[in-house]
Amino acid sequence: MSVWTGGEISLSLDCVREMPLEMVTQECDLGMDLLTMVVLTIEGDIGGTMILTFDEENGRRLAATLLRQEVLTDPEWSELERSALNETGNILGCAYFNAIARLVNCEFVPSPPTFLQDYGVCVLEQALMEQAQEAMDVLICQTTFLQGSEKLNWNILFVPDPKMRKTLRTAT
Repeated sequence: MSVWTGGEISLSLDCVREMPLEMVTQECDLGMDLLTMVVLTIEGDIGGTMILTFDEENGRRLAATLLRQEVLTDPEWSELERSALNETGNILGCAYFNAIARLVNCEFVPSPPTFLQDYGVCVLEQALMEQAQEAMDVLICQTTFLQGSEKLNWNILFVPDPKMRKTLRTAT
């Protein structure tokens, strides 16, 4: 992210935890606001979903930084802004999935990134449904971003499918 944003952004893995499905939305603090998201999935024998979330202000600010332009306030996102966020999701997703692939000694092929504007709670719950069918608790990984010492309202939420979850447990 530092190279992609010209050294402005850093990230940290905040938590990897199991919790009851009904607690996820409160614990991840997605609120009830409309979010801008980039979603990638790994499909195959083992897989998962990565959801990169931004509030409107932070998503627009990132797009403006990447495009070297003023922050736009049009209600509709331009194709160039969407593309900038999708490419950010693609870079982060590939790095994230490659790190997991090394951990579990597998190869993954992520889907193309998908730009969404929706309620984060709805997208996250949909991503968690497969896990919830298999177990009472779900596993979720949460990453946050900093610009200097300021916490940005961006998150990466990684939701492994049941087989990935089992593979991750035995990999450590």
